[in-house]
Amino acid sequence: MTLLKIARMGHPVLLQPAQPVTDPQAPAIRTLVADMIETMLDAGGVGLAAPQIHQGLRLFVYRVPETRSTGEDDPPRLPAALINPVLEPVDDDMVDRMEGCLSIPGLRGWVPRYRRIAWRGLNADGQETHGIASGFLANVFQHEYDHLNGILYPMRMTDLGRMGFDTEMARYGERP
Repeated sequence: MTLLKIARMGHPVLLQPAQPVTDPQAPAIRTLVADMIETMLDAGGVGLAAPQIHQGLRLFVYRVPETRSTGEDDPPRLPAALINPVLEPVDDDMVDRMEGCLSIPGLRGWVPRYRRIAWRGLNADGQETHGIASGFLANVFQHEYDHLNGILYPMRMTDLGRMGFDTEMARYGERP
């Protein structure tokens, strides 16, 4: 497996909509998923979208560490992939969530997100998968899905005064 270079804010690949994966079972896609998971784990992330590693494909990897799980409806999850995902809000209920991004290192901000989403797509084996996500997983899915549509989290923020450096936000910014 290979660690991949992560694109940072300012690179045009992050602002372009990604293209569907045409053959989810292709060996190159399986290798890409494995490399993306290794890169995500090495960087200490909880999600990584293909555009973040300079690949304009509708694919992301994710995980829910035990320390980030928000309970029974949001259990810890081992690293996995979602290919050609489709997300839809379950209702209009929104919540502000603190987010960071591997493509915007050192910064965090409060972002409005849907509390619960319905999701569907293909897993790493090319099989259909779907569900309802809430809590931390819903947040990760929405963040990574935005990457597939050329959207970075600051573009979703309603108040840029609620963005700051990791250390300062940990000290002063933990209020919705």
